[in-house]
Amino acid sequence: MTSSVPITVAIPTYGRDQVLVDTIRHVLALVPPPAEVIVLDQTKDHVPEVVRTLAAWHRAAAIRWLKLPEPLIPRAMNRGLIEATCEIVLFLDDDIRPEPGFLQAHANGHKQTNAGLVAGRIIQPWQEGVDFSRDNEFHFACCRPTWIEEFMAGNFSIRRDVALKIGGFDERFVRVAYNFEAEFAYRWRNAGHRIYFEPTAAVHHLRVAAGGTRMFGEHLRSFRPNHAVGAYYYFLRTWSGRKSMTQFLGRPLRAISTRHHLRRPWWIPATLIAEFSGMAWSLALAARGPRYVSLK
Repeated sequence: MTSSVPITVAIPTYGRDQVLVDTIRHVLALVPPPAEVIVLDQTKDHVPEVVRTLAAWHRAAAIRWLKLPEPLIPRAMNRGLIEATCEIVLFLDDDIRPEPGFLQAHANGHKQTNAGLVAGRIIQPWQEGVDFSRDNEFHFACCRPTWIEEFMAGNFSIRRDVALKIGGFDERFVRVAYNFEAEFAYRWRNAGHRIYFEPTAAVHHLRVAAGGTRMFGEHLRSFRPNHAVGAYYYFLRTWSGRKSMTQFLGRPLRAISTRHHLRRPWWIPATLIAEFSGMAWSLALAARGPRYVSLK
């Protein structure tokens, strides 16, 4: 019998049905498999076939299917940190296809670098079949291992004890939780830790149109502050004087200085409403202070 890799795979999910099942099936089929798979399910109702499949896997102890009461990605990920039984927790998007050996690549990245946080390669649909082997500039589909400043939440592994020690993920990042990874990376670096990019730990991101953060709408075509609030809250949580002030106050103008708004100027008022609403909301959130993981 093939021994498992001592990693807990945690999959936060929201509004996904068959692609979630496909993702879990890919993970369970990995050789060697992960020691544990936790599905952090924020979806209110699945189609019956998906419910039956998830329930069957849960009964067979192939996964732990945890139903969460409301969608909030930092809270779901904090629950994953709390529930995990392995020292290393690997967070994955719910619409990915992992490449063979990617679990072991994550484990090796931790063992060989002692980084504490290993970010894996993420290949987007428009990057399929592209040769990035000669790229010198870093991006998350590149093939060159390196030390980096930030990470993407769809494919990274982290030392559970260290993540909990710095408070986990800030649950004040609401709705699409825009920039919550960047804020965590900021605290991670300030605590003296580093982030290592391991390209052999690769997944293909399917970017399914429905579900996930797309349930909150398209930020370029909405007056709701679902995206903007995270941007402003990030500035407030990483405040560094004049530079942060310039970024905070200058974001509304940057938000409407896009090709989309140049071609469709009728969206400018809606975007400005979203930006100023997000600014006000972020100030209220910041006044309450961060909400880190609770072990009580």
